[in-house]
Amino acid sequence: MASSHQASGIRPARLSAAEIADNFADLHAPFDAHEAAVAADRCYFCYDAPCMTACPTSIDIPQFIREIQAGHADSAAKTIFNQNILGGMCARVCPTETLCEEVCVREVAEGKPVEIGRLQRFATDQMMAKGVHPFSRAARTGKTVAVVGAGPAGLSAAHRLAMKGHDVVVFEARPKPGGLNEFGIAAYKSTDGFAAREVAWLLQIGGISIEYGKGIGVGLTLSDLQTGYDAVFLSIGLTGVNSLRAAGEDKAGVRDAVDFIAELRQAEDLTALPVGRNVVVIGGGMTAIDAAVQSKLLGAENVTIAYRRDRSAMGASRFEQDLAASRGVKLMFNVMPRAILGAGAAVEIELEYTEVVDGRVRGTGETVRVLADQIYKAIGQTLQQAPEGLEIDGGKIRVAADTGRTSVAGVWAGGDCASGGDDLTVTAVAEGRDAAEDIHASLMG
Repeated sequence: MASSHQASGIRPARLSAAEIADNFADLHAPFDAHEAAVAADRCYFCYDAPCMTACPTSIDIPQFIREIQAGHADSAAKTIFNQNILGGMCARVCPTETLCEEVCVREVAEGKPVEIGRLQRFATDQMMAKGVHPFSRAARTGKTVAVVGAGPAGLSAAHRLAMKGHDVVVFEARPKPGGLNEFGIAAYKSTDGFAAREVAWLLQIGGISIEYGKGIGVGLTLSDLQTGYDAVFLSIGLTGVNSLRAAGEDKAGVRDAVDFIAELRQAEDLTALPVGRNVVVIGGGMTAIDAAVQSKLLGAENVTIAYRRDRSAMGASRFEQDLAASRGVKLMFNVMPRAILGAGAAVEIELEYTEVVDGRVRGTGETVRVLADQIYKAIGQTLQQAPEGLEIDGGKIRVAADTGRTSVAGVWAGGDCASGGDDLTVTAVAEGRDAAEDIHASLMG
C-alpha cells in the first residue's frame, strides 16, 4: 500500500503537526458568557417564531434564548434537550444557515441572524461540562426495546424510551457508538472527542445498554429481535456507496469519501494520514464538502469538487460551499466522471460536461481532464441489507410519517435508513424521538 501511495503522489505528513493542529481547530469558537448575553439580546422573541417552525426538532428557540438572556443557562439547556437530546452536536453540525437562522427576522431585515446555533452550543456545553443530566427515568415498565444502530436516531430513541421507564438494548455493528456523529462529519466541526463525550452523557439516564459488533445480518435477525423484545427500532443507516459507473473506478487512489472521513475521525495522528497532491471529490452534498476541505487541511495542493448539476442544486448549503472555496477548494459544476486514467493507480480523471433536460442530467460529449491521484466518491449511500419482510421505498425502509412505523407490526425505523425526511443529524434525532413516543404509546396502550 505504501509503495502505491508513493508512486501515485499519496503520502502522509504533507504538513507539520503544528499546521495540522491549527487547520483542524474548532470551526466556530464557542461563546463566553458575555458574548452569549450580547447575542441573546439581539433576539426579538417573536410570538410566531419562524425559527422554531424551521427546526426539525421544534426546539422552543425564543424560550431558550430568553433564558440565556436572563442568566439561566441551565434552564436554556433543559429547554433544548427536552426536544433534542443531541442538542450539543446539532449546535455544531446543523446547517442553521438554511434552517432556523435563514428565517430569523433579523436575517430577513438586516442580513445578520441571531446566532442561534452558537447560543445553543453555549447552553448545552455548560450543562454537559458540569456532568449534569437534566432528566430522570420514570418507574420501570417491565418492557424491553431493541434499538439497532447507535447513531443519532437510535440514541435519541433509546434515551426517550429509557426516560419513559423501558429497558433498552442498543446493538451497534461498529466498535464505538455515535454513528455519523462519530464517524461521518468533519473533524473541525466536532473537536476534542465531543461525540463520544455526548454519548456518555446521554447514557447517564440509565436503563440503556449497548452491545457492540452486532447488527442486522451480523449476529442478529429481525425475527430474533421481534421474538426477544417488546418492540424494535431500526436506525441502521446507509452503509452502501453508489458507484461512479466510470471506467477505471477500481484503480488505486479511488475510494469512498465516507471511509476517508471515518478514518480521519478515528486517527490519533493526522500527520500520519496519507493524502494526495491532486484530490478530486465527486458529489455535491455535505460529505463531498467535508472530504474536500479536510483533504486541503491535510496538505493536498489541489482539491476539486466535481458536481454534475449547477451550484443551486448542490445538497451542501451555500455556507458550506463558501467554506470550501475559502479553504482553496475549486468547485466545478455541470461535470460528471467518464474515466479514471493511470497505470494501476489514478493519475487523471476525465470529466464530461453535462446539461439538465427535463430534470435529468445528460452528457454533452465535451470532456475535460483534471489531475487526480486521489478520488473520493461522495455520490450518496444506499441501504446495503434491508431486513427481511420490510417494505422498501426508494431504496429505504418505508415508514409512516411522524410515527416511524414500518410495514411490520412491532417494528419502527428512523434516520437515514428510513423513507422521508432529509439526511441531517437533527432530522434523525427528531425521528428517533417521535418513534420512541409512538413505541411508548403502543406498549402502554
